[in-house]
Amino acid sequence: MKIYKIKVNGKSYRVELEAIEEVAGEAVKEVKKAEKVEEKKVAPTGEGQQVTSPIQGSVTNIKVKVGDRVKKGDVLLIIEAMKLENEVPSPFDGEVSQILVAKGQNVASKEALVIIK
Repeated sequence: MKIYKIKVNGKSYRVELEAIEEVAGEAVKEVKKAEKVEEKKVAPTGEGQQVTSPIQGSVTNIKVKVGDRVKKGDVLLIIEAMKLENEVPSPFDGEVSQILVAKGQNVASKEALVIIK
């Protein structure tokens, strides 16, 4: 039996496969068990304003870290969607108090990315 982690429509699943019979020299595989694996989401805490994702995509680069001072227009992170890299600028001045996403994470449109206070 082999265990695989697959992603379908942005959701991760753990799948166990085992060979059940030989057909013309090739093993036929059957899905034995599939269970949903939740991506870890960080909930916003404390004070501050949320910066949300303008699009659905994958976070490819985080340009800031907690404690950084940012000005309106500074690039906070990069989201890749349809092979295009999209910069997410800060909509206001402040200090980054929380980063809610990780590099490689898929995000939905309007999902909270960063908290700035």
